[in-house]
Amino acid sequence: MIHLCCTCGTSFDTHDGPPPHCAVCCDERQFVPPTGQCWTTPTALHSTHGNRWRQHAPGLLSFHTVPRFAIGQRAFLLLSPHGNILWDCVACLDPATRTLIQALGGIRTIALSHPHYYTTMQDWADAFDATIHLHADDRHWVSRKSPRIAYWTGDSHRLAPDIEMVRLGGHFSGGSVLHLARDDGILLVSDILQVTPRADRVSFMWSYPNLLPLSRRTVETIATRVGGYAFDQLHGAFEGQHIPRDARAVVLRSADIYCRCLMESGPS
Repeated sequence: MIHLCCTCGTSFDTHDGPPPHCAVCCDERQFVPPTGQCWTTPTALHSTHGNRWRQHAPGLLSFHTVPRFAIGQRAFLLLSPHGNILWDCVACLDPATRTLIQALGGIRTIALSHPHYYTTMQDWADAFDATIHLHADDRHWVSRKSPRIAYWTGDSHRLAPDIEMVRLGGHFSGGSVLHLARDDGILLVSDILQVTPRADRVSFMWSYPNLLPLSRRTVETIATRVGGYAFDQLHGAFEGQHIPRDARAVVLRSADIYCRCLMESGPS
């Protein structure tokens, strides 16, 4: 039986009730609530929750679960002549979502940024006969084995002629973003880069809930890797996180400010 962690949305297949703990939430990059571990099932979730959709550009849609469940991230559906791509997952795969995605051409590829958004990726892959692409550095975080998972290595992985996964590391060793070489370039960053409330900066953290930063060297590496790509727009993991123009310059400037803050003298 599938059980879902209410705090992060990770799914576990167990025979005797929910597992004693969620390994993802017990890690320093997540948290177990003061009230303790909480579990639900896909059937129970679908009875009270659904997904809300938004179109950002032709062929680029996002959806998030309402009411909010677990971390509250959104997933993106990219419509491509080479087969549709799902970027990140939410735990809620309800009947309405299945019907809509099938009408849009289904899903050929599921690409994940990092383990916090693996959720029910196995069920999404089974529902749409899709292949899951994960960075091999994070394979030990997979809570349910699946023959549909394909692991990749290195710092880049092309999914289509104009769509590429880029490993930035940082938040997780295999932490990746998705680059779309269309409309002057679009970068889907999940929360490997965190868009600030004004949407004119990004930041970088190892643990967001526990406020543990990344090192200067790590952020410099992230800036170097992402700086090798052209992108004008950027979309983050949560609703409203959109930098509509000059996103590459924003990211590089933000990395410079972050690194100067870690110096003893701080930013000037």
